[in-house]
Amino acid sequence: MKKTLAHFRTWFKFLLLATLAAFFIVGAITFFYKPVYSVTLGDELIGYSENKSALQERINQYIEKGNGENVAFVEIGELPEYKLCFSKKDIVTNDEEIFNKVIEQGTTYYKYYAITVDSEEKYYVSSFEEAEQVINDLKEKNSSNKDRLGMLEKYEVELKEFTSVETCVASLYEKPVVKTRTTTTKKSSGSSSAGIYATGSNTTTAKVNIGISFIRPTSGVLTSRYGARWGRGHAGIDIGAARGTPIKAAASGTVTYSQYGYNGGYGNYLIISHGNGVQTVYGHCNTLIATTGQKVSQGQTIATVGNTGNSTGNHLHFEVRVNGVTQNPLNYVSY
Repeated sequence: MKKTLAHFRTWFKFLLLATLAAFFIVGAITFFYKPVYSVTLGDELIGYSENKSALQERINQYIEKGNGENVAFVEIGELPEYKLCFSKKDIVTNDEEIFNKVIEQGTTYYKYYAITVDSEEKYYVSSFEEAEQVINDLKEKNSSNKDRLGMLEKYEVELKEFTSVETCVASLYEKPVVKTRTTTTKKSSGSSSAGIYATGSNTTTAKVNIGISFIRPTSGVLTSRYGARWGRGHAGIDIGAARGTPIKAAASGTVTYSQYGYNGGYGNYLIISHGNGVQTVYGHCNTLIATTGQKVSQGQTIATVGNTGNSTGNHLHFEVRVNGVTQNPLNYVSY
């Protein structure tokens, strides 16, 4: 028993002395030294930082946003490495110098938009909204080059000189060429209107009974309704969908027109006659599959969604006509 107590006292004294020694060593280190991070870039020591997280966060934000307008991102070839160490308290940290040393090796990429004519870059603007406005304004003015306009999203290391929307429109506008139009009346089964143009529009809420059940001509989202739009009448509905989405015949009938071109703003379009003076029109198509004179069944693919003619994005313009007068398509199909 006495031997056990003696051993216990010996070990207790040892632990006490070890603990006191540890406190003394830690206290001495804390008094003369402080924890910092040494920062290296490659094999080069570029300084010391007390707050590694804040410094790296600042570098990350610079990579994502850069410094200045229209910066898309900054590409930095090599990021700093950090190592925890104890240094004398009088050592000077230099976060600002480290930050500048890291970013000076970066390559800045700028994002902007080019306005093109026949795929050739003509002018540059700062934002997508400005590029879209230039093209829309030229289409509203019926510029003769409106079907040859485009925009490109650019990522370059050199920022181009930007041109205002007004200057772009004024410089790119081309006066429409007036051509003599010959209208040929074409007889077709059950059709009372010739060509693409309707003879009138039903501006009331009354639904005309056509005796036909239609299906949705394409999948997508309703983006514009029938009736008044932008200060004038809209003869059908617009259904937004991806380019190449199949367009199906809303009902069986005979294709009376299947024509590529601008076509009064309809772009590539088809007209199907369903009998009893009922027609459906499919505008702004990308590809026309059904041909003039072809008989089609309900649900048969006749074309694909596109952005041709007077159009600002991929969609189907869909009309319902009775004896040449446009009707509200939403009275016959639901979206």
